[in-house]
Amino acid sequence: MSNSIDLKNHIRTVSGFPKAGIEFRDITSLIENPKAFNKSLMDLTSLAMSFGADKIVGIESRGFVFGAPLARDLEVPFVMARKPGKLPGHVYTQSYDLEYGSASLSIQCNTAIQSTDKVVIIDDLIATGGTAVACADILYNAFDVAKENILILALIDLPDLGGSAIIQEQGYAVNTLIEFEGE
Repeated sequence: MSNSIDLKNHIRTVSGFPKAGIEFRDITSLIENPKAFNKSLMDLTSLAMSFGADKIVGIESRGFVFGAPLARDLEVPFVMARKPGKLPGHVYTQSYDLEYGSASLSIQCNTAIQSTDKVVIIDDLIATGGTAVACADILYNAFDVAKENILILALIDLPDLGGSAIIQEQGYAVNTLIEFEGE
């Protein structure tokens, strides 16, 4: 497989979705292309490995697409951060604001995350950073994972929305593979 694949060329832009003025970055075209998808997974796995990840946390739902293969490749546990009502038993929940609303994430209380773990949170895209920070805050507040032991990893960054900067201001590390200008 060629490492010269430009992942950005495999992301489709949909104007006006989910509302007017938004330039939606659709990963469907990337994951439908085996070579581009595999390259993105290899690059993300390399970053997670360099960080020394003990656990991978995938944010519902597109973080599952990338997180589960990373966990498999690194032979570490995969933990799901899900929308409310999707996980059985007791959960830790964190609410957050989105660029067009609000939401919350939950992680099961009985998840095997230890305070000494190095945890990689994975999602497809960083926009305003709210989802990623909410997930990281659950790890920090509920599981006592040190902020320096949390890496937020995504395929795409939208730097004009400031999410990566907000993540860093909150004390968390962040890394992405590609950037798109605009909203």
